[in-house]
Amino acid sequence: MNIRLYNARILTMKSSEILTGEVWVQNERILYVGDGKDTDDVYQRLKLGSILWDREIDCEGNLLMPGFKDAHTHSGMTLLRSYADDLPLQDWLTKQVFPIEAKMDGEMIYHLTKLAILEYLTSGITAVFDMYLTPDTVAKACVEMGMRCVQVSGMSGQDDFAQSLERTERCYLQYNHDDPLLSYFIGFHAEYTCSRALLESVAALAHKYKAPVYTHLAETRSEVEGCRERYGMSPAKLFDSLGIFDYGGGGYHCVWMDDEDMEIFQKRGLSAVTNPGSNTKLASGIAPISEYLKRGINVAIGTDGPASNNCLDMFREMFLVTGLAKLREMDASAVDAWEVLKMATVNGSKAMNLPDTDVLEAGKLADIIMIDLRQPNMQPLNNIPKNLVYSGSKQNVKMTMIQGKILYENGRFAEAYDVDAIYGKANEIITSLR
Repeated sequence: MNIRLYNARILTMKSSEILTGEVWVQNERILYVGDGKDTDDVYQRLKLGSILWDREIDCEGNLLMPGFKDAHTHSGMTLLRSYADDLPLQDWLTKQVFPIEAKMDGEMIYHLTKLAILEYLTSGITAVFDMYLTPDTVAKACVEMGMRCVQVSGMSGQDDFAQSLERTERCYLQYNHDDPLLSYFIGFHAEYTCSRALLESVAALAHKYKAPVYTHLAETRSEVEGCRERYGMSPAKLFDSLGIFDYGGGGYHCVWMDDEDMEIFQKRGLSAVTNPGSNTKLASGIAPISEYLKRGINVAIGTDGPASNNCLDMFREMFLVTGLAKLREMDASAVDAWEVLKMATVNGSKAMNLPDTDVLEAGKLADIIMIDLRQPNMQPLNNIPKNLVYSGSKQNVKMTMIQGKILYENGRFAEAYDVDAIYGKANEIITSLR
C-alpha cells in the first residue's frame, strides 16, 4: 500500500530538529522523508515515473515521529488489571498473581494479549518486548493484530526444567524466522525464581547461539539481599560470572544497582530497561537513571504488565522517568526530556534489536505515529519534544502505523478488529477464574 503523509511536522529522532514536509510509505517501508520540494529528483533516483497513492493524508501540521517501543511488558496480564493491587511485591506475586496464572491457558492469553494490543495502539506503541507464559499464542495474537513483538522467555523454577529449556530453544529458532513482525530472545524470569542449574543452562544456551539474554534484575532491595545471601554477590555479578551476559542483553527494572553492577553493564554493552510506573506502584524504588546516562548505558523504557502498572501508557512512563530522576537526585535539571524521548524510541529499538524502527528515514520500517498538536496540552509550540514528555498524553495519539498499516486513527481501531468481542472475552475469562 502506498501512503503519502504531507503537510506534516516531522521529528525523525536523528536529532531534536523539527522538519516541515512529508513522509512517503511504500508497503512496509519508508520511501521518502523530506520537505517535498525535491520529489522530481526522488522519482528520478528511484527510477519511478510516478506513484499511484492508495491514500494521501493531510497531517494539518501535526507531528510524525517513530512509534514508541515498550521495552518490557507482560501483555497477557491484562487479566489482572486492578485485581491484585496495594500489596508488597512478594505478596502481590505469590499470593495473587502466581495462583491465578496457574489457572490460565494459552487460549486465554491469546485473547488477553489482543486486549493489551488495543491499548498499546492508543498510546503510540508500535513494538513490545513481551515476556509471558505461552509464547505461541502471544505470537498468534500479535501477528493477527499486526503488532510488532519481540518475545523473551521467562523460564523459572516453576517450569519443568527440561521442557522449559527445550521450548525456549524451539521458540528462539522459530520466532526469529517465522514472521517479520516477530522475534525472540533467550531469557529467564529472575534469579530468585531460578536454580543455579537452570541459570547455568541459560548461559550454555546463550553461548550455543552467541545470543543476548534478558531478565528481571535488581528490581527490589530484598531481591538483591537474597541473592547476596545465597551466592555472596549481586544478581548482575552472579549472571556475569556464569557467562549469561557474554553476548549482551540486559535487565528489566535495574533499581538496586551498585557501581560494580553498572561496570558490568558498561563492559558488556547491556541495556537497562526502566519501569517507573510499576516501580512506583509496588514501592520498589527509583532507578539511578542519571548515573546510567553518565556511564553511557543504553536506557530503554517499559510499562511492565497491566497488573503492576496498571496502564500501558508510554506518556505516563516518560514523565515518571524524568520526574522521579529529578526527585532522586534533588536536581531539576536531571534527565533531560530529549534523553527520555530517545529512551522511548531509539534506545528501545536498540534494546529490542530492531534497528530498522529507530528513526524516520528512507529504507526504515514504516512504524510511525502522528501526534495531535492541535490539542490544548500541546500549545503553545515552544518546544515539541519537551511538550511530548512533560504534557503529552494518549489523547494526543492521532494515528498509529505498524509495518505500513494504519491500525489506529482518529480514535478508531482498524475495521478488522472486533473490539467489543475482545472486551467481552477478557471479562468472561476473569469471571471464570475467580
